[in-house]
Amino acid sequence: MQNDFSFCPACGSKNIQNVNMRKWLCPECGFDLYNNVAAAVGLVIADSEGRVLFERRAKEPRKGFLALPGGFCDPDESAEDACFRECKEEIGVEPVSVRYLCSFPNTYDYKGIRYKTCDLFFESVLPPDAVLHAQEGEVSGFERCPVRTAADIDALPLAFESARRTLYQWLGKRTQEAQI
Repeated sequence: MQNDFSFCPACGSKNIQNVNMRKWLCPECGFDLYNNVAAAVGLVIADSEGRVLFERRAKEPRKGFLALPGGFCDPDESAEDACFRECKEEIGVEPVSVRYLCSFPNTYDYKGIRYKTCDLFFESVLPPDAVLHAQEGEVSGFERCPVRTAADIDALPLAFESARRTLYQWLGKRTQEAQI
């Protein structure tokens, strides 16, 4: 993956420099652009039997792999609002509630560009009468998979490592709560 410019977007100079993948700097005109992290959300939606709802990805990156419902935050949107919007868009149902769980860094390679993200994960509850509808072009189907042990998580063909790390944390939290 290459995240570089051949020319300065401001003056057209070929001397634009990539400074440690943190920012681009043009010594000709002083233009600088920071390579900031994008915010994304994911929802852990579990039923009473400990099965978690996953989407089968319909497009790259990681087409065909399992992912938690979610996506990138829009400009001027809170992470919580992104959860409600992304869930409605991708599975056709707006959650009843969302509650922050954890965050992990992620790398999202798309069309030759490497995006660094901070993935914010939330536990979510759907209405009891929810009927799922896959977003065309984004989601090819749904699977409810048991997540009762670390081995269950290890066996999942997950698209992103941040989701795997989140499921370990979520499982640990559920295990602790069950012991109380």
